[in-house]
Formats: sequence, structure tokens, C-alpha cells
Amino acid sequence: MSCPRRRASPFILKYKNMSEDILAKIVRMRKADIERLGLNFGIDIPEKRRVGHTEFLGNAGAILEVKRASPSKGDIAPDLDPVGLATTYAEAHAQAVSVLTEGNFFKGSLRDLIAVADLMENRRKQGLHACAVLRKDFLLFEDEIDIAYRCGADAVLLIARILDDEQLLSMTLRAEFFGIQAFIEVRAKDDFRKLKMVLDALGESASRTVVAGVNSRDLATFHTDPLVPASVRSKLPAKAVFESGILCPADATYARNLGFTGILVGEAVAKNPPLAKEVVHAFESGFENARGKFWKKFAERKQQKQARHCERREAIHKPLVKICGITREEDGMLAAELGADVLGLVFSNTKRLTTENFARQMSAAISRLDVLNVSIPLLVGVITDPESPEGKTAIKLAREGILDAIQFHGITPPADADYAHYCAARVGEESDFDKVTALRKNGEPRILLDAKVEGIPGGTGKTIPENLLREKAGDIPLWLAGGITPTNVDELVGKFAPELVDVSSGVEDAPGIKNSEKLKALFAAL
Repeated sequence: MSCPRRRASPFILKYKNMSEDILAKIVRMRKADIERLGLNFGIDIPEKRRVGHTEFLGNAGAILEVKRASPSKGDIAPDLDPVGLATTYAEAHAQAVSVLTEGNFFKGSLRDLIAVADLMENRRKQGLHACAVLRKDFLLFEDEIDIAYRCGADAVLLIARILDDEQLLSMTLRAEFFGIQAFIEVRAKDDFRKLKMVLDALGESASRTVVAGVNSRDLATFHTDPLVPASVRSKLPAKAVFESGILCPADATYARNLGFTGILVGEAVAKNPPLAKEVVHAFESGFENARGKFWKKFAERKQQKQARHCERREAIHKPLVKICGITREEDGMLAAELGADVLGLVFSNTKRLTTENFARQMSAAISRLDVLNVSIPLLVGVITDPESPEGKTAIKLAREGILDAIQFHGITPPADADYAHYCAARVGEESDFDKVTALRKNGEPRILLDAKVEGIPGGTGKTIPENLLREKAGDIPLWLAGGITPTNVDELVGKFAPELVDVSSGVEDAPGIKNSEKLKALFAAL
């Protein structure tokens, strides 16, 4: 089942230029409500807990959300029945139900939490599958853990960004006291420091008490990027959750490929409850694999590059760089030494066609760069036909790990692809973006856009019409190829701020023969 295309909402655009971000506004209004109504927000809650306990994420699986609205989307399912929806989730065998209890922006309530917890207790007594219950809110005070426990929560969300060290630790310890889990959400660099502080303080009990989550959505702007969780998965404990941005089963599979123990899904299933079963199945039937490894390596490289720019106080945007059509070792080595992030080897019947022996030779050569303190670029094989002899060779090399990934250029990956891959779409007119949309619906976190010239699969020297990029590519992180040269790269980066630029013919003397001075000029321009 497909998922909708991700677009920046008018609400996000409205807040981008305001001094108070969305998260700050939520917290400010919540504090005002607490001062006026108390920590129970004027709602009658049980004097003591009256339900049993289910471990939060005791097994790998999906956390599905009872969610009426959000700051970015407005009303999602304003008339939902929390008990009916939670029953659907339980019957889909979700591991947990996340209940939004924030009222101003999400239209949730502690009444929803109590009702869902009571439902799960009744299911336990009947011998039916019962989900753990998460209180999802912007909790600020230790006593709110007590209230969540009395209302029946098995876990509480603690957002590291809005809590100082003392608050985060004391609230986690209070959760431990009650025997429920602290679901600590991290995203920024300092959040990871706070998480480590808590884990160190808890010692051996940390694995029982703490589940970590990384939000693909920036709570300041509510912009979602599925590569953010990929970039930090290696920094998280074994039990970790991919939060937000899961709109369809293919997205759930992608999160599982990255090695996450859980996913938290809100809008997609709240709006379309029958989707719950498909999302749960997609995640639970997936596994950590080479595809996830590639995206983690790419995302970590991007993050490290951004960190270096920040350390140097470089304000200018610097994209990652792919040099494609490598046919000579000296060209690949020079590109790597200059800072190329990806090297592309073409396994298609063109003038840039390479061989299996050269791919092995290039892989061995760049692996030696590590001792020279040069960052090793990713090595990808570009194919236009997976059934051709050249395509089969590239796929074999990807399965062996000689190539980090396959670039499917102008074609859709096979459904059973068991190797790392990403896609490139050829764009020359508005209708070509239908292909981009279809690939996004297939769970692809990034898509390379290349200029379309009939009869020539790539390396054409032509650029994508700028009006198309402005109108159609603004809602996705842009990977840009086609006609990029040392003389126009600065202008293109300034106009479109691509995350990655892919250059081939623009630095060549002839197809597959790179010009060292042009390569140096390209990186100097960037």
C-alpha cells in the first residue's frame, strides 16, 4: 500500500521565521495550563493504579498512536474513539499504543490514557493480546510520572530537548521506582550527552528502564527527514525506536532495515486504522540488512561533514559530492583525496562501462586511504538493467560488499532486492515527477534527479530545467545530477541547496576520462 508524498505544510513555513519555534510554544502554553489547572489538567484521575503492567517494547514491534491532531497537520482524526482505535491496534498485534495527552495542539487528554489502559487490562483478563500503553506528552515535572502511572501508563515519553540534566534523571528514576519504562527521545547533540548521563547513572538497571527514541521530525519546525534516525542509530542503545515519518509499510521496512527495535506511527494509522496491520507486519517481517547499513553510512557521513562545517564556522551550504563514471584508478583516488563522498562505477553498456576487475581494484585502492587519514568514499554501481550481464555483475559485487550500493538509474528496483540500493529518476518534464512520487511511495528516503535526454541514460551534460526544480523538488532533500560543472556548481548550489551533487561529464576530457584540473576546480568552487 502506498503512502502520501511528504510536503512542507503552511504551518511549518509560518513558524520558520518566528522567534518562538513550535516546541517552545507548546511548552509555554502547557506550563500556563498547569499553573491554572494543576498537573492533572482538571481531570479526575484514579487515586491509585488499577491495572496491571505490560513491558514497553518487550519485543520488537510497532507503537501505534491515538492521535486526533498535530501542530503541522491540524485535525487528523478529530472524532476518533480512543478505545475503538486502540482495539484495532491490539488486534493488529502492535507492541504498544501511544496515547497523546497534550490538549492544545494534539487535542488529547488524560481521559484517553485512562480509557486505553482500562481496555488493555480487560484484554489481559480475557487472555487477548494486550499492548503496553505509552503516555506521550511534553512532560516537565517529576510528579507527572506519578499521574501517568496512576492513569495506567506502562511508559512515559521524556523529551531530552526540553528537560535539563536534573529533570531528566529524576523523572527517569521516578519511572524506575514505579517499574515502568522511560522512553527518552533524543535528536540534537546535547540530547545524546543527556541520554548517556542517565544510562551511566542507572547502571545495570538502564536496560530495564530506558528505551531510546530518535525523532525524524524536528519539533522546532516539524520538518521530517528519514535520514536523521539513520545517522544516529549506532549511538543508541540496543532497544531503540524510529519515531515519526512512517506513512506506509515500505517506510516501516526501511526503519527495520536500519536496525531499530520499534517504530512509532501516528498520523498514517490514526487516519486509516486498517493500515495498522500492514505496518505492523512490514516492520516485524523486516530485518537489519545491507540496505540499512548503506543508509547509515551515508547519513553518518553527511552528519560528520556538517559537524566539520560547524566547527570551522562555515556558513555556506556544502553538498556531498558524487563523482560518477570512474574508469581509471588515478581519477578515483584524486576524487577521494579532494573530498568526494561517493564514487560511481557504470555497469551499463555506455562509453563509461567498467568491469568487475576494475571495481575490485578500485575498492581495494580506496580502502587504503584510511591510513592516510582520508575519508573513504562510498562506492556504488550504476545500472540501467538488472537482468543484463553488466547489471548482474554489479549486483553480485554489491552482495559481496565490494560495492556499497546499486544505483538503479531510471528504473524501479526489483521487489526482492536483497542488497543496498537507491534510485535515480530522469527528469525533463513535469510528468516525470510522477516517477519520483512512485519511488517515494516505495519507501525510498532519497532519490537522485538526473537530466533526461532520450536514448542516453546519463552523463549527458544537460541540466534539469530550473523551473521544474523550483516547482516540483522543493519538498524533498535534493540529490542533483545533470550538466554540473566547475563553472556552474556554485550557482546551482546557491539556488537549490542540494544535499548531494553528482558530477560526471562536467569534469571529463572524454567519457570516463576525468581531467585532474577540472576535478580540482570543482572542489575549489564548492
